[in-house]
Amino acid sequence: MLRTYRAILNGDRVEWRGEEPDATGALEVRITVLESTTLNQNGQRREQRIAALRQLAERGTLSELTDADDWQRQQRRDRPLAGRNS
Repeated sequence: MLRTYRAILNGDRVEWRGEEPDATGALEVRITVLESTTLNQNGQRREQRIAALRQLAERGTLSELTDADDWQRQQRRDRPLAGRNS
């Protein structure tokens, strides 16, 4: 059975994130690279997203919304969702 574990490949070392596999000796693994970004780039992207959200907040964007759930329901009524004909 194949199980998936989160990890960071750092040079020739695997640093497990969260749950680790139960291994008392050598463990054969197959590693799939999910993105070509490095952790540093992900951190920069995070900071950019935070800055953009702060700018939206400073401008008062969407400040007229009092009920976000109701707004989302209204938005979904305006256009059909893919694969849902009814």
